[in-house]
Amino acid sequence: MAWVTGSPSARRLPAVNGDRTRPVYFIHRRCVAFSMTTSKTSSFYLTETVKLDVGSASGSIAQGTMDIGGLVNIASSEALAVEQVDFIWQVGDAYNGGLDSVAATNYTALAQLTDSNPGTAFVRADDSNLIGSGGLNVDVPNNLSSADQDFFPDNFGKLSEAFFAVNDNLYLVANIVGNTAVTTTSLYCTVRIKARIAKLSKQDWMALAITSTANSD
Repeated sequence: MAWVTGSPSARRLPAVNGDRTRPVYFIHRRCVAFSMTTSKTSSFYLTETVKLDVGSASGSIAQGTMDIGGLVNIASSEALAVEQVDFIWQVGDAYNGGLDSVAATNYTALAQLTDSNPGTAFVRADDSNLIGSGGLNVDVPNNLSSADQDFFPDNFGKLSEAFFAVNDNLYLVANIVGNTAVTTTSLYCTVRIKARIAKLSKQDWMALAITSTANSD
């Protein structure tokens, strides 16, 4: 099942069924439809993993960096076109534990993938450098978990609707939060990125680079 979240900004749409007291907001990403975009490769996968160690208290954050400098090219206007972002949570150093064994109390695990360095922090959902995000809410006493706060994977659709990354690195940030949550076993978060290399026009590539740099300042 795919849910479109990604790196959104909001645009207000007309009211539903004439009811103007119920505004609707359409969420879209930094993925302008570039008419000159062509694929240089077929789709492939990139991965990165971060670990929250045993004893990580509520608010603890882990960050990983993925070097994509060899996949983007200024001279030839090539960018990394991200088609889908998925997050996988694994418990314990054998990767086979249950989510209810991570902490003794209820907790939420969150993850974000960006193309600018957030400095071991989370960015707001309207940040144009946010590529994908996801979250898990875990009810430990009742052995329940849900992702209804932030669904994933983020599926971007066809090439012209992909998220185009032109920076040299992607950044994965994950954390655990809860009133008294402390990890009793390690928690791993892996991001799996479906992408391809795409060639843009010089104007489109520079527009993306300027937008990304300006938003990072």
